[in-house]
Order: sequence, then structure tokens, then C-alpha cells
Amino acid sequence: MHMHLVSFHVTSTETLPVSTVPTTAGAATALTDPASEQRWTPRLWGILAVLCTVLFLDGLDVSMVGVALPSIGTDLHLSTTSLQWIVNGYVLGYGGLLLLGGRTADLLGRRNTFLIALGVFAVASLAGGLINNGTLLIGTRFIKGLAAAFTAPTALSILTTTFHEGRGRNRALSVFSVFGASGYSSGLILGGLLTSFGWRWTFLIPAPLAVVALIAGIALIHRDSRATEGGHDLVGALTLTTGMLLAVYTVVSAPQRGWLDPVTIASIVVAVALLVTFVVTENRVAHPLIRLGILRVGSIVRANLSMIALFGSYLSYQFMMTLYLQTVLHWSPLKMAFALLPAGLVVAFGSPFVGRLIDRYGSQRLIVTSMASLSLGYVWFLATAGNSPHYAITILPTMILLGGGFAFGFSSITAQATHGIDDSEQGLASGLVQTSGQVGAALVLAVVTALVAGGSSTDSAADFRQFHPGVNLVTGVAVVGLLLNLAPLVRRYNPRHA
Repeated sequence: MHMHLVSFHVTSTETLPVSTVPTTAGAATALTDPASEQRWTPRLWGILAVLCTVLFLDGLDVSMVGVALPSIGTDLHLSTTSLQWIVNGYVLGYGGLLLLGGRTADLLGRRNTFLIALGVFAVASLAGGLINNGTLLIGTRFIKGLAAAFTAPTALSILTTTFHEGRGRNRALSVFSVFGASGYSSGLILGGLLTSFGWRWTFLIPAPLAVVALIAGIALIHRDSRATEGGHDLVGALTLTTGMLLAVYTVVSAPQRGWLDPVTIASIVVAVALLVTFVVTENRVAHPLIRLGILRVGSIVRANLSMIALFGSYLSYQFMMTLYLQTVLHWSPLKMAFALLPAGLVVAFGSPFVGRLIDRYGSQRLIVTSMASLSLGYVWFLATAGNSPHYAITILPTMILLGGGFAFGFSSITAQATHGIDDSEQGLASGLVQTSGQVGAALVLAVVTALVAGGSSTDSAADFRQFHPGVNLVTGVAVVGLLLNLAPLVRRYNPRHA
């Protein structure tokens, strides 16, 4: 991605212990040398464009397919459960393999991992638009999510290893987040427009864009070598992959099956057992797949928990509003998309300035600002919504505040999660923070879905009462994220602590 080498700036209020930063070949000392200045060449801009395009496609695909679900169900005669798996199949592949995808890029080479996965993404997109069978369609969604599990963390690790830590990387992350939000927002609008011509277009459109990005990536992205150590941990790879897949499957299927269903309980037990086995294995093998010591750094742990709060609350709230506006108020997909668009616009226009704010104030303060904006948005909604929220008074201000929270949060959380990490583990750090966001979002959304389904029924078509428990939950998630990040700042400025 983009980014120039600039004088080094600390992007986190917490300094990493030297022992947590490996010093393998190609260490990042040269990249963070304050005496050097990285010049943004046309090639660097081109790499940035490729990486941003892939993130844009990811957001575009998720939102377009969501809008097209009713048309898909009608055309292919799919039940509601099958339709949910068109979304959940993608989430399963994506969330289940994100962590492995990021580490694979570190071990086998970022360029090759990125390009191969992008090619699979393009083929799966094309196949999804041509298939007439619901089961096969769900299969292509799983494959697409699997491909995205490799492209997403690899794109982020290419960015963080191409652009030097400090102002340059912060600037690049800001632009990166703009394209992610723009992709999601554009998908809402395009999904409404394309579905009017046929739902298949929502699957076909990403394919040629992915091919263009693939060709450009082959020409522009620098070749890198595979790691000389590590990657021999087959037991770790097997337990991590199966454990994460089973964990995500349990989270996305439990709302329909029931959290106390024997199958759900058994899945949770087996998933926990597999992940515990993975942790034990990583602490014993000579060359672990994932160095667990990265989780001993307080700032990195907080960044991952903050990403859970950000994605979990933000996406769950949008899910509830989509459900309310379309199924309760019977708004058209296009009208609903425009109603939610302000949040995306705030992210798109606000994110380019976040990099400079991180340079000046540090990532920790920006994360606090993000969590405060999210919390204020949800509290405002609860205070003004009642049983029939007014768009101009309640929904619009909330979407603006949530957009501000996402704009401040995504770049600053990512900067903190990858700060001080050696190039050899940037894929791990990137995959870890993205896994936190995706799995956290799936978990919060699963609980929100259960709360909404169990909410009080009403005879009033416009009554919002059944959604109040879900909004209460996302408010609590955002407030916990705020308190979590306020704690280190309070300790820092406490005179007795100083």
C-alpha cells in the first residue's frame, strides 16, 4: 500500500518491551530510521491502489450480497435458513482462517499468498454469479470468504512492511480505511441498483475488478522470500484451523439452533479443546506457527479488544437498523441504503485526516475518542428513540456519531496493533487484529440476533420495542471498550502513578 518513510513517531502510548519484538532477518530498524525519508514513488502509489482495491472489494461484496438476499431467495427458492448461510458461509471461511491466513503470508511470502488468494476470490465471484443451485452458491461464498481470509491480512501486512512505521504508515492506514468504508457504503447503494437488474450482477461485478487488481499486483508488488524458520508446526496448524472454523460455525449457527442445544454445546466444547491444544502445542514446539508472546504486550491486547468493541457494536447496530427499516417500516433496499449512508460518508471523508491526528496525539487517545463517539451515538439513540425512532432526530445523528467512531477507530486501532512488530510477524499481527474484529462481530451479532428474536412482539407495525435489548447490548459493548482504553490514560496522568 501507500506510505512514505518519515521521521519516526510513536503511535502508541505504551512502549513495547524489547523482548517482544523479534530481530529476524530484515528487521525493521532500517524502515524506522528517523534519518531517512521514504519517497512516495509511482510504484508505491500503485501498490497502495492495489491493496485499497482489494479492501474495497471485500466491503463491496459483503454489503451488496446482503441487499440482494430477498431476490436470491425468491429466484432459487431458498429458505430463510439457507439465505442466512449465504452470509454465514462467507463469515465462516473468513473469520475461521484469518489468523492462519496472516501467518501463512509471513511464512510462505506475502506476495505469492496475496496473489493466489486474489485469483481464487475472482474465480469464486464469477462462479457465484453463474450458479443456479443454492448449495453450490453457499459453497462459493465459503471459498470466497476463505480467499478473503488470506487477502485481507496479507494486504495489511504488505502495507505495514512497505510503508515505514510512523507518519507514513499512519497516512497509509487512513487511506486504507477510507476504501474499506467506501466499499461497504457503495455496496449498499450498488446492491440496491444492481438487484433491480438481477441479483447475479452483485456477484459478477467484483470479478473483473479483482482480475485488474491481480494483474496490477503481479506487476507492482515487490517479491519477498519465505521465512527460513517456522512453518513446521503441523499440529498447531491443524488445531488452529479446525478450532477456529468450529468456533465461528458455532457462533453463526447458534441463534437458529439455540445456545442450549446439545449440538451447540458439543461444538463449543470441542472448539475450546482444539484451541487449548493449539496453545499447549505452541508453547512446546521449537518453531511455533504463532508466537504467543505477542499477546503479552498490553497495547496489542487492548487494540484487539478494541477492534471487537468497534466491529461488534457497529455492525450489529447496522444489522438491526437494516432489519427495522426494511422489514418493519418496509423501506426499499435503496432507500434503506441512503438512510445508512451518512456513517460511511463520515468515514470516507474523515479517515484521511486520522493519520495526522495519530502522529500528533498518539493512537491511544484516538482510540478513546473513537469509543467515546460510538458510546455517545448509542446513548443518544436510546435516549431519543422511544418505540418509533424518528430518522432526522434519532437515526441520522446516531449514524454520524458512529461514522466518526469508526473513522477514528479503525486506523488508530490497527496502528496500535502493529506498532513495534518486526516485518517477519506483521502478517500475524494483522491477522490477529482482523480476526478479533470479525469473530467479535460474529459473536456480538449472534447474541443481538437472539435478543431481537426473543424481544417483545407488538401489534404496531412501526414499533421498535423488540430491538431495544439489542441496542442496550451494543451500547454496553462500546462503553466497555471506552473504559478499557481510558484506564491507561488515567494511570499515565495520575500524579501518584507518575
